[in-house]
Amino acid sequence: MPAEAKADSKNARPAPGAGTPAVPSGTAHTRPHSISHPASPPLTERQEARRRRILHASAQLASRGGFDAVQMREVAESSQVALGTLYRYFPSKVHLLVATMQDQLEHMHGTLRKKPPAGDTAAERVAETLMRAFRALQREPHLADAMVRALTFADRSVSPEVDQVSRQTTVIILDAMGLDDPTPAQLSAVRVIEHTWHSALITWLSGRASIAQVKIDIETVCRLIDLTDPDDR
Repeated sequence: MPAEAKADSKNARPAPGAGTPAVPSGTAHTRPHSISHPASPPLTERQEARRRRILHASAQLASRGGFDAVQMREVAESSQVALGTLYRYFPSKVHLLVATMQDQLEHMHGTLRKKPPAGDTAAERVAETLMRAFRALQREPHLADAMVRALTFADRSVSPEVDQVSRQTTVIILDAMGLDDPTPAQLSAVRVIEHTWHSALITWLSGRASIAQVKIDIETVCRLIDLTDPDDR
């Protein structure tokens, strides 16, 4: 792990709402509205605005220089919050960048909803959706690399944030499939698709896979959806 990530981990402080346990295995990939969360005070309008400034500053710094460019002190200065306040929201740089990825995926989801995929089958729609999301990340390679590296460095303390990324990815895939109540087999297929998409990001960012190869891999794994369609049995 880079020195900066280690330093941030040592300086970790409880974030607003910290102490919320990670979602148990087997529930992280269900629809968000079906998940029961421990009660925690919602952010006030002012707190939410502050959090949005922090995430925006994180994304801007990462876009310019990748993982190493996201220094907590610079994020605090750019978002006009005290350094101690920043650490209360995000205990480390890894927490911050994983949350940034969830935020970026949420924005992508909004864009995708405005122009839904046009494939005839669920597998085609999911493949088109994930490639559109991939190309959006391709336009910001430094940001994509920073967020993926943060996911790679994440330990158990970052589980809630990682689970949010997983939930958001799941919702994007299920929306493309047109499902509100997926079967266990369909959720298993979604998990495999998520893993493949994440792996494709890593291999592309490291220069070990071309965009053409990524497209082939995504289209191949999305065929699992056809195998789990109850209507085809």
